[in-house]
Amino acid sequence: MRMRTSAAVTVGALALTALAVPAAQADSGYGDIALTKVTVNGGKNVVVGTSLVKKFTVSVTARDNSGIAGADISLDGPGFGYFSGKTRCSGSTCTATFIVDPKVDLAYSNDIAGTWYVDAWVDAKDGDYVWTQKARSFKFQRAARQSANAGPEPVKKGKTLTVTGKLERASWTDFKYHGYGAQPVKLQFCKKGSRTYTTVKTVRTNTAGNLKTTVKASVDGYWRYSFAGTSTTPAATSTGDFVDVK
Repeated sequence: MRMRTSAAVTVGALALTALAVPAAQADSGYGDIALTKVTVNGGKNVVVGTSLVKKFTVSVTARDNSGIAGADISLDGPGFGYFSGKTRCSGSTCTATFIVDPKVDLAYSNDIAGTWYVDAWVDAKDGDYVWTQKARSFKFQRAARQSANAGPEPVKKGKTLTVTGKLERASWTDFKYHGYGAQPVKLQFCKKGSRTYTTVKTVRTNTAGNLKTTVKASVDGYWRYSFAGTSTTPAATSTGDFVDVK
């Protein structure tokens, strides 16, 4: 176990993402206290790469006629992942801060990526309490990156254009990026002078995460690959590669 001022980390930790889901029903409690809102990382996904430390907060809001005295907030996920955060309360909202260092807190395991849950115990000033498991779901994801290269450049109108690329994601076992295989990725095109990309076709990565496909060159514009993401990996889109069509 590794202790921080903001959290106690057990069997690995995570970078996380928040999903807007109605508050769960209380598993147990006493009195008229009720949990009304749970927010993870401001409602955004938390994505962890191979080296940078991530910091995020989890806030719970409750109501009681006497006021809120305090709360305990913990996070549970796959691969025996667990976080217990220290909280500070202001009015009816209590907030826990979590800090994740991938090379220290992720237990050299990719198994903890995926869907996580917030468990919250909230105390009222008059002794009422509420304990809610799975009060909010969120995702903890491995950072991803996508590349694209179109050629030849320039190309004659009507000739074949080849677009290659690679989809990679962070590994917490060796803290390097590796190809993400067997994933559908959209090939998209934006005509010169426009700001809108349209999908031309969907290409699947090979076992090494590589992409390769061909199209007919017609007009000047930008080509890119766009990956929609999975439960363990966020969306990733390459920068557009401009091709001059003669």
